[in-house]
Amino acid sequence: MTSVVFVHGTGVRAKSYEKSLARVVSGLGRVRADIRVARCFWGEEHGASLGLGGASLPVRTKNRGVGADGALDEDDPLAVWALLEVDPLAELREFAQAAHDDGEEAGFAPGRVDPWETVADKVRGLTLEPVAPEARESGGSLPRLIADLAPHLDEAAGRVADEISGSLGGTSPADGIEPIAARAVYALAVRRAEGPYGDDEPLAVDGADRDTVVGALSDQLGGTDRGGFVAGAAKGVAVRAFNAYVSPFSWLAQAQRGRITTKSVPASGDILRYQVRGAGVRAAIRAAVRDAVESGNGPVVLLAHSLGGIACVDLLAEPDPPAGVELLVTVGSQAPFLYELDALTALRRDERLPGAFPRWINVYDERDLLGFVGEKVFPGRVTDLRVDTRQPFPRAHTSYFAHQRLYDLLAPELPK
Repeated sequence: MTSVVFVHGTGVRAKSYEKSLARVVSGLGRVRADIRVARCFWGEEHGASLGLGGASLPVRTKNRGVGADGALDEDDPLAVWALLEVDPLAELREFAQAAHDDGEEAGFAPGRVDPWETVADKVRGLTLEPVAPEARESGGSLPRLIADLAPHLDEAAGRVADEISGSLGGTSPADGIEPIAARAVYALAVRRAEGPYGDDEPLAVDGADRDTVVGALSDQLGGTDRGGFVAGAAKGVAVRAFNAYVSPFSWLAQAQRGRITTKSVPASGDILRYQVRGAGVRAAIRAAVRDAVESGNGPVVLLAHSLGGIACVDLLAEPDPPAGVELLVTVGSQAPFLYELDALTALRRDERLPGAFPRWINVYDERDLLGFVGEKVFPGRVTDLRVDTRQPFPRAHTSYFAHQRLYDLLAPELPK
């Protein structure tokens, strides 16, 4: 009888392993009655944990940015910058929505120039020249910030001006647009300086330098809130925009950092721990294979998910791999990617798979950003099988063993 040793991936503990194991047993049993599924649960003994009870986590001494209900602290401008990191135009859009909701339409009059077009023209004319002398005198990092933003300012200002014309045109004049527009231009310029998809290195910016640049832009538009936070009605706009766009994420990230970090330790910590303490995981897999060989009368298959697949590749590439493994099946695994990075433990990038390495099937879903292909990395030694769980990432990474098509594909591949 063929034994399939099921090796789990990162972040798995007893409860979730039992659920996954039950799915594997049911799925394989449906397509191959001659299969025996064996356990290899390493997460409890060899997985990561905060052994000192979270002593490394900073204690949050101030409750600024967001309150206990997740709403913006109106006296803290950093929360608004958190909003603009997500969407540089969010605050401006909220201002426009408020203008339509609360104000009266100005209407069209022959010869009348829409006041918002005047504002838009001022935005298009923004320059960093007024802050240049201040930058030269201050030295430090401000000149570097200006140099980084200068090539992108015109494009950013044009985008903000178009938004003002398109979303505010026809509404009655309203106070508070100047600092909002200045922040939007700055945030867009930063995003463009970092590349359209964040391709370039993130700008390292001191908050004081940011406030200096934004203050200079606001001054050119006729604002009076240099370097500070919006006042009055415009502050309410920032509050509403923040609560609509960012509040849930910022509240979790700031107010519940300890809980989030503790909860994320199994998934991220297992990966980090494996890099320096991976021998324990590989020993657990070796023991599971040995038990399967001793208790069965047939070949052994290693079925390994995610980090478990990396550990299995490392184990089978060692000089003394466990005997009896006829097939390795990696599912949503990063082993080919780590080989390309030269980050596998037992196999360097310029080394081939050992001749005794078993047949290898690698299963991936194109939507799983943690799944990789191996045929081009190990030509002639790996067979890639693509499945479609019809799930977005990250759920695509955890849904393989609930996907019935997976077992249909594996059935004819498993040795008898």
